[in-house]
Amino acid sequence: MSTPRIVRAAAIQIAPDFENPDRTVNKVCEAIDEAAARGAQLAVFPETFVPYYPYFSFVQPPVQQGPAHLRLMERAVVVPGPVTDAVAERARARGVVVVLGVNERDHGSLYNTQLVFDADGRLALKRRKITPTYHERMIWGQGDGAGLKVVDTRVGRVGALACWEHYNPLARYSLMAQHEEIHCAQFPGSLVGPIFAEQMEVTIRHHALESGCFVVNATGWLADEQIRAVTPDEGLQKALRGGCHTAIVSPEGKHLAPPLTEGEGMVIADLDMALIAKRKRMMDSVGHYARPELLSLALNDRPATTTQPMHGTPASGTSSNDTGSTRHDHERNPIEPATDDRAAVLRLAAG
Repeated sequence: MSTPRIVRAAAIQIAPDFENPDRTVNKVCEAIDEAAARGAQLAVFPETFVPYYPYFSFVQPPVQQGPAHLRLMERAVVVPGPVTDAVAERARARGVVVVLGVNERDHGSLYNTQLVFDADGRLALKRRKITPTYHERMIWGQGDGAGLKVVDTRVGRVGALACWEHYNPLARYSLMAQHEEIHCAQFPGSLVGPIFAEQMEVTIRHHALESGCFVVNATGWLADEQIRAVTPDEGLQKALRGGCHTAIVSPEGKHLAPPLTEGEGMVIADLDMALIAKRKRMMDSVGHYARPELLSLALNDRPATTTQPMHGTPASGTSSNDTGSTRHDHERNPIEPATDDRAAVLRLAAG
């Protein structure tokens, strides 16, 4: 009989520092220290926690967002850079796998980015939210399929999605088909109201059941003074309360500890990895319960770029003014399969 494998996880509900992004990073490092001191091997932080989620975009009209948007750009995280170096070092020093949400700046664009640091400090995954939701489209660019990956870490196979990406069943299936064992979910928290937390709970418990994996979910928290700093309008302030549901769920869809819905703190739970096989022996959505000859997923995992290099010269028998049907590699529709070892489409047939 194999030795039982237990992973202790920490889902961290925490408030950013709106005025000083360095203090927010310090809070991340201190939370990693606390989680490690409590025996955690995995620490999950909220969506775009560094420097902070763009709450302003939910309550301000676009014409007023300019200063706040520029301020967020100035404080955003460059990957790699000083922020990733600091978090990587703390992950290595404490031997903890860390999943952190950041606003990533890539030249003139911002992205909702999830970073997975392995316990040795290695940046195992950088992925960008594939479609910003509603008001977020004024703030962030779109991610691509290159980040829809499950990575091997010291605690197991880890996948991650942000917020309403969990309402994209094909995005979730792409991770399920890669046999994720621990799914790290991130939401902003302090948004929309109690209904957001209720929907969140349904979402993470369903993914745990459907994928047969553990879900560790972290949401952010805003104190009253922070809410007033986002908007002085008392009516709009109501939209920045509630919506917190930091929780850890088993492959059987059960909470492993009471969820945290208010204030800062941590949810700590032990993940018995044997529960994955217990669930999947009855229902493996990407194995014996799948029907790949009927239903399968095509994933374009090629990074999105604004330029495509053109190599070589036209093939023999063709010319620049050839009106035939011959197409060269650089002319291929980007969603069509490549024919060489740079294949852009990964066929994820279940099983």
